[in-house]
Amino acid sequence: MAIYNLGSINADLLYSVPHLPRPGETLAATGFRRGLGGKGANMSVAAARGAAHVVHIGAVGPDGRWARDLLTEYGVDTRHISVVDDVTGHAIILLDPAGENTIVINPGANHAMTEDQIGLALSEASPGDILLMQNETTHQAFCAKTGSDLGLRVIYAAAPFDAEAVRALLPVMDMLVLNAVEADQLQQALGMAPDALGVSDVIVTLGADGCRWFHAETGQVRDFPALPVTPVDTTGAGDTFTGYLLAGLDRGQPMEQAIGLATKAAALMVTRIGTADVIPDLLEIQQMTQPR
Repeated sequence: MAIYNLGSINADLLYSVPHLPRPGETLAATGFRRGLGGKGANMSVAAARGAAHVVHIGAVGPDGRWARDLLTEYGVDTRHISVVDDVTGHAIILLDPAGENTIVINPGANHAMTEDQIGLALSEASPGDILLMQNETTHQAFCAKTGSDLGLRVIYAAAPFDAEAVRALLPVMDMLVLNAVEADQLQQALGMAPDALGVSDVIVTLGADGCRWFHAETGQVRDFPALPVTPVDTTGAGDTFTGYLLAGLDRGQPMEQAIGLATKAAALMVTRIGTADVIPDLLEIQQMTQPR
């Protein structure tokens, strides 16, 4: 089994600031670091560190070969990451001492992929494989329809949120992952609650309150608590949750067990500063839960 991820690849430019700036305010940063990021890259790394075989479908510019090399180093299959004539996507992240952040994204090469590239990658997939997408790339509808026709399990992480992007994928979507704010926005836009979307599984992440699982087949709605930790950086926590959730499902875990694994991974992630580079591996999560 494998996870195919049509996903963004960014250079994360992280600035530590005394507080998030107000309109018109100029701040001096107290620290700076560059790391690998992008919701797609984060999820690929998380799933790979969760012991899944992950094939990333994406693009970088000539300035971003380092990002592709890092993904390879982190265990991701990068054969379908193209180098295109555009700048690599990047995100400017402002992080305050409480771990809250503000992010501005320039998509760059993430919007330069082609349907031919996507189709070539998916031609290698097998029925039952997972197809993951977020909203930082293009050609999502084509990718989802192609994946569905091939018998893949289509999963959409609805961020950055766009109600029309979700609406376009609903007919072929098997699972939807979104946070509480996005769930409210989607309900306002479509007039339907998560359990009325016609999607087999909907996961709503609730930050420090854990997550809620809506299972259409049984009508079950179940809450899962978060692990109590002291956060230092919430960047990438949701991506880590999603990547580990799918890694668990890819390995045949039932949903409850996969959510438990993902919850632990996200809890450990928020105790670290950074994104893809600091996503915990499976051994760290297992050691975290062992009795002392």
